[in-house]
Amino acid sequence: MAFKLPELGYAYNALEPNIDAKTMEIHHSKHHNGYTTKLNGAIEGTDLDGKPIEDILGNLDMNNKAVRNNGGGFYNHSLFWTVMNPEGKGRLSGALKDAIESKFKTFDAFKDDFSKAAATQFGSGWAWLCAHKDGSVSVCSTPNQDNPLMPGVACEGTPILGLDVWEHAYYLNYQNRRPDYIEAFFNVINWNEVERRYAEATK
Repeated sequence: MAFKLPELGYAYNALEPNIDAKTMEIHHSKHHNGYTTKLNGAIEGTDLDGKPIEDILGNLDMNNKAVRNNGGGFYNHSLFWTVMNPEGKGRLSGALKDAIESKFKTFDAFKDDFSKAAATQFGSGWAWLCAHKDGSVSVCSTPNQDNPLMPGVACEGTPILGLDVWEHAYYLNYQNRRPDYIEAFFNVINWNEVERRYAEATK
């Protein structure tokens, strides 16, 4: 079964003024759609066809650039849309709040660490909050469309929050002001979804 472009679950303009409608439209309907189409083409007729994306990435031949780039692009964006919402759903609480405070001492310290990972990722890439089986969390970044599920990536754990720092994610509105875009992202995080992913990753 071919992978399908997931729906956002909200309108393209729903995240304004933090992320503008035109950026969301292009990002979802062009960039993510392109990764989806190219991933399907790369796995068609291979033993990867029909496997869940997590299995494909977790056992990936990192030299298979078509699957690495497009599979990563498909997965990363699919996560990205769900960890944002226009309604401020949820506040950091419970076990995830405890894990973040255990690791970083305060939420502000976590925010600073995550923001630094996003701001200092050279060129295109992603910043991640990852969960580990022992309940701990960590922050890291990856280049291009790599993610922590892939073997040999110096960024371990299960991603539960991700921020796209490719220029196509913010340049129409923020131009070269990546730190402003990172700050705005914290206004639209769907902590209910992040907490759900944390619980799933640590059970």
